Amino acid sequence: MMNETIADTKAYIGMWVTEDGYIRHELLPNNRYDEARGNRKHAYQGSYQVTGNHIDYKDDTGFTADGEFKDGILYHAGMILYKEN
Repeated sequence: MMNETIADTKAYIGMWVTEDGYIRHELLPNNRYDEARGNRKHAYQGSYQVTGNHIDYKDDTGFTADGEFKDGILYHAGMILYKEN
């Protein structure tokens, strides 16, 4: 189907990284995520929900954020993340 969203394809599952590799979001298949920053592995963890091409994050401390997937790129909180192969 040509108009499938990232939610339809589940292509969001996996590791997303900034170009410099400093921030890494691992989106797990169980709707949990694990974010690393620099040398800090597991800096933030929480849950996420993908609806269409939109993602909502809620970390385990209650902080919320969101983002959009567009053309295979994740735009999140002023950052641009690319999916690792």
